[in-house]
Amino acid sequence: MSYKETLFFVAKCLTITHEKVNYKLVKEKIEADLVDWDAVVKVSTAHYVFPALYCNLKRAHFLHYLPTNLVEYMQHITNLNRERNQSIITEAKEINKLLVSNNITPIFLKGTGNLLEGLYQDIAERMVGDIDFLVKPELFNLTVNILKKNGYHKKTPDYLDNTVLNRHYPKITKKGKIAAIEVHYKMISNEKGFDFNFIKKSVTKLVNNATVLSYNNQVLLTCFNKQINDKGQWTKTISLRNSYDLYLLSKQTSVKTTLSNFDHSESNSLKNFLSVTNYIFNSPQSLEYTKTHKTKKYIKKVLFFMNNPKKSAANKKKWELYFLYKHRFSVILKSFYVKEYRKYLFDRFFNQPKL
Repeated sequence: MSYKETLFFVAKCLTITHEKVNYKLVKEKIEADLVDWDAVVKVSTAHYVFPALYCNLKRAHFLHYLPTNLVEYMQHITNLNRERNQSIITEAKEINKLLVSNNITPIFLKGTGNLLEGLYQDIAERMVGDIDFLVKPELFNLTVNILKKNGYHKKTPDYLDNTVLNRHYPKITKKGKIAAIEVHYKMISNEKGFDFNFIKKSVTKLVNNATVLSYNNQVLLTCFNKQINDKGQWTKTISLRNSYDLYLLSKQTSVKTTLSNFDHSESNSLKNFLSVTNYIFNSPQSLEYTKTHKTKKYIKKVLFFMNNPKKSAANKKKWELYFLYKHRFSVILKSFYVKEYRKYLFDRFFNQPKL
C-alpha cells in the first residue's frame, strides 16, 4: 500500500461506526487480505489517530481479522491513552474549580474541551498533548499568576516569556501532573473577529461545571487550528486528527452552514479544510459542502503533494522560511510602537535566557 492508499484506508476506518459505505469498503479490503498493517500503524501513529483507529475497528467487530499481536499492541496503547486522558480530565476539572473560585471562567479548547463534553464514544480515542483553555484577555495575567501560586511553573524557569508573540503563555506544568497547560488570551493568530467577545455569547456550561465552546465555534476553531495556526492552507497537508474532530462535530451541527454564515478574511481557507476532509473520508453526507473552483484546486494540490513527498517537504520548508522571516520582520516593526515587543527584543538579545 502506498502512503496515499494507507491514509485513505485509515480515514475510512475512522468513519465505519457511522458510514455504511465505508464500513463495507473497509470490510472487503480486510477480508481480501489487502491491508499492509505495518503501513497502517505508521500512518495512524503519525497522524495521532492510532487509538481512534482501534476503537472504530473494535466497534465494527473487525478485530478478529487483524494479527493477534497487532490487536494486543493496539489495545495496550489505547488503554494507556485512556488512562492519560482520564488524568487530563481530572486535572482540567481541578483547574476549573481553582479559577472559578477566583471569579475566572476558563473555556476549554480543542482536545481537552472535546473530552470534557463527551464528543468521543470512548475518551481513549483522542490523543491530547496539552490542556488548552481561553480566558478573558483582561484576566490573562491574573490567571497565570494564580496558577503559578498553585504550583504551576515553566519547565525552565529562565525561559524567555514570548507571550506577546504567541496566542498563549509559555507551557507550564505542575509536579505530579501529566499534562502541560497553555493559558490562551486568543485562539488564532489572525483573529479579526473570532475572539473572546465573539465566542463568549454562546459558550456551553457542562454538567461538570466546566465551560467549552459551542459546537459551531468548535467547528470554526478546528478548521482555524489546522489551516491558519498550523499553516495547512499553505502547506497543503492533511491532519487526520483534526479531520476526525471535524467529522465528529459534523454529527452535532451543520459544518456547511457554520462556515457559510461566518464572515472572516480566512473563510475560504476554512472551506478548503472542509472540502479535503470530505474527500478523504469518502464524502459523508454530514460533511457536505459547496464545490467551487477554489476547493477543487485545493484538493488537487493536496493530492499532488501526497503523491510527491519530496515536493511536499520542499513546499513545507518554503513556507516555514517565509513565515519565519515574516514573523521576525513583524516583531521588529512592531517594536517601534509597541512597548511589549521592545521589551521582548531587549530580553531576547541582552538578558540571554535559555531557549
